[in-house]
Amino acid sequence: MGKGLWDRAWVRHVAVALGYGILAALFRQFSFAQWEINAGLRVTALLLAPYRYWPALIVGESGYYIGLSYVCSSTWGMAWALINVVPGMVYVAPLVYWVRKRWPPITRNATHINMGRLLACALLASVALDIRNLGSFSTMKNLPPGYVVNYYKLALDYFIGGYLGILTVTPLVLLAYQKMVGKSWPELQSKAGNSRLLFESICLGFPVMAFLLWIGFSAAPHTPTRQMAQVAMFLPVVWLAFRHGWQGASIGGSIASCAVMLLMPELRDPMTIQAEAVVAFAISTMLIMGARIASLDKHVERDRIDVHAALALAQRNVYLGEMQLRMTSQALEQIKNSVQAGFAMMLGRLRHLQPAVDDRGYQRHALVAQNQLRSLADSLYPLALRERGLPSALREGTLAQVLREAGLIYSCDFRGPVSKLSHTLRMTIYRVIWEAVADVCVKKDMGEIQVRVRVGERQGRRGALVVIRFRGLPAQLSSIHWDELLPRMVRATSGLGLRAVRDRAALFEGCTRTRSIHSGHQISILLFDPIVPGVAISPAGQWTEC
Repeated sequence: MGKGLWDRAWVRHVAVALGYGILAALFRQFSFAQWEINAGLRVTALLLAPYRYWPALIVGESGYYIGLSYVCSSTWGMAWALINVVPGMVYVAPLVYWVRKRWPPITRNATHINMGRLLACALLASVALDIRNLGSFSTMKNLPPGYVVNYYKLALDYFIGGYLGILTVTPLVLLAYQKMVGKSWPELQSKAGNSRLLFESICLGFPVMAFLLWIGFSAAPHTPTRQMAQVAMFLPVVWLAFRHGWQGASIGGSIASCAVMLLMPELRDPMTIQAEAVVAFAISTMLIMGARIASLDKHVERDRIDVHAALALAQRNVYLGEMQLRMTSQALEQIKNSVQAGFAMMLGRLRHLQPAVDDRGYQRHALVAQNQLRSLADSLYPLALRERGLPSALREGTLAQVLREAGLIYSCDFRGPVSKLSHTLRMTIYRVIWEAVADVCVKKDMGEIQVRVRVGERQGRRGALVVIRFRGLPAQLSSIHWDELLPRMVRATSGLGLRAVRDRAALFEGCTRTRSIHSGHQISILLFDPIVPGVAISPAGQWTEC
């Protein structure tokens, strides 16, 4: 039944009028000429409420002014009562309507807020309310004898008070609306608990304001110390704006505005007006600058996402390329087996036809062909890595055998959970070690190679540090079979040397460093697991969309 009642338009309009009227009455208790936060409530309601509810908002605000004009018309005159009976929202609504149509400050369901347009709307609303208040004041009768109206000071008070009132309420409410729209209660609790803006505002912004309030209240009224404390309220606004953009400026501005009013010794205090002007200027500047900072942060974040997307695409291409090499290697293994079976069948038939024939030459050629096919398949995709894993492939695989057979001293050490690395990263580690070793072998100036692989996790991101040390042993260099080693090493690499190592490290968000050590040099390669938004490569070597 309740839902059916709420579906009726007149019920919703009555509820909006009553709700806004009660809220305006509460705000009016804290509003005065130098701090018209009721103006902030008007502008906020007109910016967020659909046009169909604007008449209800005007009706909700009119009740107070109708009663006030009826009670005070005998004292201040009928002209004043006729001007006062028209609520301030009637003056502000046409301006806000024009701004919403021509330069909307809020777009895309509050996902984007244009601070320049919002401040322009605040200025126009402040001018409109200033004109209304001055017009109402100019028609008052029965003023005290000898009372001289300073319209310049009165206009300044109403304008600064209205503008600061709008800056106190509107940005903060728009921030809350932006954070809350379309969110469930558990989501809001989770975001509030993890919000750096809320944490820093409560733990850092409020203590600074409390300290300034303590300084201000400790000083006597109308003293420079209290005025300095009021003016210094803009400092947390600046700090929060630089930290969190316009959102930080909105929270800091609301706190600073309230703190300035708390330190006001009396109504229409000229020192407070000056402090209000400084704080209003600081809030306006920081809102615009904060919006610019937020825009730059969005651009940086978008560029970062684009870079990650490009890295994800490149890493997927690396994975697909490795899988194609793996399939080609397996095909060569099958061809090797077919060649072996073909030679065996041919030699069997040859022995049947000519039992006394010498087939050792045929067997030697068959063995050479099989070894070449096996070496080619292993260079495309190492069999040891596929069957026994990365540690065994580097300690006992083709690289270790080739180097040791050529006469070099080779050792490899692993530490950390290598099995938790993705297949792509393990294959990349194998490739960069081959590239680095082959590049140094071409120079023929080293006799010992030490490989160290350290796997770890930092801030939820797994990675590997590969350190390769090359030492020159003059007594051993003459006994190394370089002519046999170099062709076998170059066959399994791209031929680009350290440039290929640096490119692979950059592809996996790492870096490469080279430095000299005792009797040699060292290459350090840092690589990170390809964990990026939108793609994940499992340790089994399969990529899935996140």
